[in-house]
Amino acid sequence: MVGKKITVSKLVIGLLLTLLTLTMFVPIVNLFARALSQPDRVHQLKGYDLLPKGFSLINFQVVLGNPIVGKALLNSLFITVVGTGLCIFFTTIAAYVLTRKNLVGKTPIMIFLIIIMIFEPGIVQEYMVMKDLHLLDSLWSMVLYRMINVYYLIIMMRFLEEIPESLLEAARIDGAGHMTLFIRIVMPLARIPLLTIGMFYAIAKWNEFFKSSIFLSSRENTVLQVLLRQFVVERDTSTLVGAANLLQNNNIAQLDFSSLKAATIVIAMIPILMLYPIILKYYTSGVMDGGVKE
Repeated sequence: MVGKKITVSKLVIGLLLTLLTLTMFVPIVNLFARALSQPDRVHQLKGYDLLPKGFSLINFQVVLGNPIVGKALLNSLFITVVGTGLCIFFTTIAAYVLTRKNLVGKTPIMIFLIIIMIFEPGIVQEYMVMKDLHLLDSLWSMVLYRMINVYYLIIMMRFLEEIPESLLEAARIDGAGHMTLFIRIVMPLARIPLLTIGMFYAIAKWNEFFKSSIFLSSRENTVLQVLLRQFVVERDTSTLVGAANLLQNNNIAQLDFSSLKAATIVIAMIPILMLYPIILKYYTSGVMDGGVKE
């Protein structure tokens, strides 16, 4: 068996990809090391050290022990899970309708969608719409915000157009209606694009903080990303460090600000970091299932 030939171009590409990976991997590991270090030894960390100095969960106890943070985390999870599910459903069903050959007015509808994709409304218009719908300071404002992304809709349409029309026609002959076709045939066959746009939607919902800070005004309905910005960017330590009794015998003044900041960032990253391997697992299996078999 002849081994694969390693060329200079492959070595250069491999080296560049390795360096690119390190630029993302090293800072993340450094955040974990800083968040897990003992408060009195954090100053010993130098540059991008990857191992914590000692081991302590006090930073996570302070951050997660604050009831405001716990509520904000639950709000972010609710918006991400419910919002992503609704976005996937309505994007897919809209793509199914727009890929029907007998749809009347398909061209004007697509032109309209492309126009609103290019010329997005301003924040004032979006705020007034939420106000008229009585959704201000409601989590549903962020769940329903941008329910359908036109770019993701076009991606889904391209996938659905690849489904053989003969398969759908055979189901129609057996008496299947549009909802049966959509739920029992289209949805299972579109698993890969569903996972793809679902990941995009989930990341967008989880990371959204600007519109959340505008639509959600009360502390009860705030989200984790807004608190993260207040703490990391605006250095508002009083927002998170408000439960000194959770420290028991530890003095809150001994806590290192950079460690608390790192712990907050880690908490905000973990759900998305857990999402990627799950998506990649099913994405890979979906690619293999969709392979051409002779």
